[in-house]
Amino acid sequence: MGFVCAPLTLIGVIWIFPFLLPVLFIWAICYDLFKSELPPGIDQPLKLRFYHSLLVMTAVLGRILEKLGICSDISLLRFMLYGIPPWRDSKLLIRDLKFAEVPMRVYQAKAPSVGQRRGVLYFHGGAGTLGSINAFERVCRYLARETDSVVVSVGYRLAPEYLYPSQYWDCLNATIHFMRHVEDYQVDPARIIICGDSCGGNFATAICQILVSRTDLPKIRAQVLIYPGLQGLDFYLPSYQQNRSVPFLFQDRIAYFCLRYLNKDKSVVEDVLKSSHVPEDMKLKYKKWISADNIPEEFKIRGYKPQKLPSYKYKHDVHEVTKQMLEVMFSPLLAEDAIVCQLPESYILTCEFDVLRDDGLLYKKRLEDNGVRVSWYHNEDGFHGVLAFFGFGIFSFPSAKKILDNTVNFIKKL
Repeated sequence: MGFVCAPLTLIGVIWIFPFLLPVLFIWAICYDLFKSELPPGIDQPLKLRFYHSLLVMTAVLGRILEKLGICSDISLLRFMLYGIPPWRDSKLLIRDLKFAEVPMRVYQAKAPSVGQRRGVLYFHGGAGTLGSINAFERVCRYLARETDSVVVSVGYRLAPEYLYPSQYWDCLNATIHFMRHVEDYQVDPARIIICGDSCGGNFATAICQILVSRTDLPKIRAQVLIYPGLQGLDFYLPSYQQNRSVPFLFQDRIAYFCLRYLNKDKSVVEDVLKSSHVPEDMKLKYKKWISADNIPEEFKIRGYKPQKLPSYKYKHDVHEVTKQMLEVMFSPLLAEDAIVCQLPESYILTCEFDVLRDDGLLYKKRLEDNGVRVSWYHNEDGFHGVLAFFGFGIFSFPSAKKILDNTVNFIKKL
């Protein structure tokens, strides 16, 4: 009977598809209008609203198809975010390889270099469950062309098919393999840069911390962190309050994606947002590093209200479900000073309209307090995930170009 029902279900969906999509899109626009907030000053708000409506529609459609047993919602989201392949680049040699069984794409200028080039390892964003080498193809091509570097984009395995911390091990193994074979790519071992955006910035941060004690490998020259997410302890910092409803990453979505990435029960999202997963002694221990008190006052002007104590009630059962969020690997902002003080020169990029803005600001302060040189660029009209739209002409956002150009300028000085 199942063999008969599945084709019939698929035929039914195909038949109603032309009618379903317009209805879903209209519903998604209404959802966006009522649920999202586009503060004054954000980059191209109408375009952002349109893209967000498409994303909401895709997520809802994915859930419908998952209920019908046709495909998972995450598969549909991945397909949407896969990106349109760009034209061939006459200036770059692009190769698909595997380092330590991890898929990689290497971008290298065809023109001969006077000396050895920099090596840039790039970890893409996507909450550990989305994104791909292809989705960030234009970003990596631009970095390779404009900085005259060898860029290696890492195709780490995604959750939930591959459980945490598989993503870290893939990025770490690929990094170690590349560092041991830099001569094969005419890369200067003294100029290896680890770069990532969003969760990729988290991976880059954690890997730099892991490698500081390695004496058998070249030293990392710099870490480049583009709107990174760096902690799972406090989701009530000023940026989380100010940007709680700014697309694409709402305050509750960051907690949801963290739990989905860890393959944990998503029903505890509200408890996580209230910090009920954090024991009181741990919250007190890390308050010196993770607190609104460490955020500069100029970032508290727009819609921030100090939290009233007691702000939450600790729940041991929620902690047991979510305790991996409080590990240093997942939350590298919690690393001890003995590790942080050894880290390489750093570049941190933050966006004003991003719930993760304050993670970057807090890590900037930690690095500077430990004597690490930091270059910081704050994009005043950008939002989280804007880099994924880079390189699509009129469909891109100007803030994405600003972000990449500033990142290029930093890398070229190394």
